[in-house]
Amino acid sequence: MLRLLFLGDIVGEPGRRGVIDSIPWFKQERGVDFIVVNGENSAGGRGISPKISVDLLRAGVAVITTGDHVWDQKDLVHYLPTEPRLLRPLNYPKGTPGHGSIVLETAKGKVGVINVQGRTFMQPPLDNPFLAIQEEVEKMREETHVIFVDVHAETTSERIAMGRFLDGKVSGVIGTHTHTQTADEQIFPGGTAFLCDAGMCGPIESILGRDIESILQRFLTSMPVTYPVARGPVVLQGAIIDIDESTGRATHIERVAHRVPTPSH
Repeated sequence: MLRLLFLGDIVGEPGRRGVIDSIPWFKQERGVDFIVVNGENSAGGRGISPKISVDLLRAGVAVITTGDHVWDQKDLVHYLPTEPRLLRPLNYPKGTPGHGSIVLETAKGKVGVINVQGRTFMQPPLDNPFLAIQEEVEKMREETHVIFVDVHAETTSERIAMGRFLDGKVSGVIGTHTHTQTADEQIFPGGTAFLCDAGMCGPIESILGRDIESILQRFLTSMPVTYPVARGPVVLQGAIIDIDESTGRATHIERVAHRVPTPSH
């Protein structure tokens, strides 16, 4: 059995520090074999930098996924092609720097990861994610049946549709982007584990990881404001999926909402 941990959107320094500090706990206490995180908000809440990517991978993350903020840190354009474990959405046009999928060798066999972005209410509008991922999954299944998909999308309907579309073809499909964990974890009839939204890794006392007062001012005044990352205690949200590595079928999915212990002084 392979135990995969997926953690939702990392928000700023508090989120990434919480993830890095908690990786040993997840491996030792929860028996996690393979870790995937969405890092697209890890650089001050906007994008991911090469240094942050290196820090997460060195800490024990196997694959980093992203989404619509992937290009917010401009130096990533040149870095992305050099680090195949940092993914951008699969359904960018042909010729876009970087990769939308990867297969890695592990002690329990090969594991594939695919990152895809939805189109409904999302910018920029990308190629059809269903057609793009159908082709990619068919190709990847020639190497492994253990495949995990991060679908970065705005609407629940598009994420659920992607899960149903891929049922029986991949091991797990989990949604990201809206930073609010859903309570619909399940295993579809074909053996695919599903969770509509993983949630986020960031400050608990916040609005989607951002400072509460600044967001309230935006709603109260409709005036432009900055959205600093909030401070304080951090929660890591996502899911753990147990996968039969011989068949690729999920046998169990469990939501994760791990509160990072506050350091004692």
